[in-house]
Amino acid sequence: MTQILIADDNKQITSILEEYAKKEGYSVTVVYDGTQVLEKFKNSNYDLLLLDVMMPKMDGFEVVREIRKTSDVPIIMITARGEDFEKIMGLDIGADDYIVKPFSPQEVMARSRAVLRRLSKDSIKDNKSILNISNLVINIDDYTVSIDNNNVLLTKKELELLWTLASSAGKVFTRDSLLNSLWGYDYYGDTRTVDTHVKRLRAKLNEYKHESWDVKTIWAVGYKFEEI
Repeated sequence: MTQILIADDNKQITSILEEYAKKEGYSVTVVYDGTQVLEKFKNSNYDLLLLDVMMPKMDGFEVVREIRKTSDVPIIMITARGEDFEKIMGLDIGADDYIVKPFSPQEVMARSRAVLRRLSKDSIKDNKSILNISNLVINIDDYTVSIDNNNVLLTKKELELLWTLASSAGKVFTRDSLLNSLWGYDYYGDTRTVDTHVKRLRAKLNEYKHESWDVKTIWAVGYKFEEI
């Protein structure tokens, strides 16, 4: 059963969303502050998080930053304010979608279904399961990456991004093409999501020496994996 965590300090909102989510057939956990989100997340495998931005103890932005260090679980952020800078910030740090209050619960469920459809898609189409490029080894079957035999801990989406680029080394991928192939055509976010994932991927890869290859930015276009 699909597991959803709903976090908002407004109990009227959580009650309504919980009711509609259960009608969709989801298993629902409800919490009321940011620290509770992290506590629950450590001990459960959730398929989707619905997070209010302005929560007690730890706001939604802080929660997303912490979760994105280790997980690509889909996250929809909910806010009472509709300023563009707040939406951009949420997407930049790794949120998958953004909903502004007041909203209809039907809209939230529709957005949730879209995110979960993307999750269920198999974005890896290549039959080849292992890539060896110099000191880099990517195994898509068991979702592992190593550099000089050192395991590199990547999230699922980061690994899929690296695989997509590396399996077509030298090819330039536009941000839109990466967004569509890895997140799906029904994705509600924008290409900043790609930039954010590339930034996190590079930070993890750069902890190890890799002088013979790199993930390059092609200005105003996108990215490519380059063998040097």
